[in-house]
Amino acid sequence: MTKSTLLARLKTWEGMLLVLFLLTLVANSILAPEFLTLQNQINLFQLSIEKIIVALVMTLIIINAEIDLSVASVMGLSACAFGYMVTNGVPALAAIPICLAIGLLAGLINALLIARFGIPSLVVTLAMLIGFRGFARVLVKDQSLGDFPQWFTNLGQKAFLGPLPLSLVLFVVLAIAIGILLHRTGFGRQVLVIGSNADVARFSGLNVARVKMTLFLMSGFIAALAGLLYAARLASVRGDAANGFELDIITMVLLGGVSIFGGKGSMPGVILSILIILNLRNGMGLANITGHIQTGVIGILLIASVLLPNLASDWRNRRSAKAA
Repeated sequence: MTKSTLLARLKTWEGMLLVLFLLTLVANSILAPEFLTLQNQINLFQLSIEKIIVALVMTLIIINAEIDLSVASVMGLSACAFGYMVTNGVPALAAIPICLAIGLLAGLINALLIARFGIPSLVVTLAMLIGFRGFARVLVKDQSLGDFPQWFTNLGQKAFLGPLPLSLVLFVVLAIAIGILLHRTGFGRQVLVIGSNADVARFSGLNVARVKMTLFLMSGFIAALAGLLYAARLASVRGDAANGFELDIITMVLLGGVSIFGGKGSMPGVILSILIILNLRNGMGLANITGHIQTGVIGILLIASVLLPNLASDWRNRRSAKAA
C-alpha cells in the first residue's frame, strides 16, 4: 500500500474512526493499567452485549432510511415475558421460543404499519416503544423476577467457547453474517438502493414493502434474542429491563458513518464505532466517572455523528463550487 493510498483511506470516515479507536485504547491504557487485561476486555463486551447485537440489525434499518425506536422495549418485553413464564411454571426451554415469537410478532406489527400502511417508522416505533414497555411492566408489575434455571444463567455469565461467553460468540457470528448480507448479496444492495430513493427503487421493480418487512421482522427477532441474553446475564428481570438502550444503539450506528437519511453506511464503520463507544464507557467506568456523565458523552457523540458528516459535505460542495 502506497503512502498516498494510506492517507486517502485515513481521510475516510472509517479511517477517522480507526484513529479515534487507537487513541481511545492508548488513553485508557495510560489511565487504567488493568484496561488491557483479557478479563476486562471480555467484560467490556459482555456488559453491553445486548446493545451491540441489536446495533447490527439497526444498521440495516437506518441504511434503508427507516428507524426502530422500539428495540429496547422489545428487549424488555422478551426478558419480562421469560421471567413471567418461568415464575409461573413454564419450562425455560419452552419459554425461549415463545419469547422469540413475541419478538417476531412485535416486528410484524411494526412492519405492517410501516410497509403496508405507509405510516412513518419514527411514529410507529415511538408508539410501540411506549406500548411494548407498558406490556412488559404489566407482566412483572413492580417485582423483580428471577429464580431461573442454572443452565440458563450460565449462558449469560459463564464462558462458552474458551474464555468467551455465548453472547460474544453470537455477536461475532451475527456481525459476519450481517456484514456479508449487506455488502455481498442482492438483498443488501436492495437495502442500499431503497434507502437512497424508495420511489426510484419501486419504479425499478424492487419490492420495497417486502424488504422493509424483512428488516423489521429481523429487528424484532434479534431484539427478543438480546432480551433473553439480558435476562441470562443478570439472572433477573424488572419492568424497566433494557430501558433507554435505544440511545446507545442508535449512536453506535450513526457514529459508524451510517447516514440518518439512509442509502449510506458500512458494517466495518459500525464495528469501529461499537469498539469506540465500548472502550469509552469502560475507560470512564475505570476512572470512576458517573453513569450520568457517560450518558452525556454518548449524547454528544450522537449529535457529532449527525452534524460532522453534514458539515463536511457542505464544505466539499462549497469547495467544488469555488473551483468551478
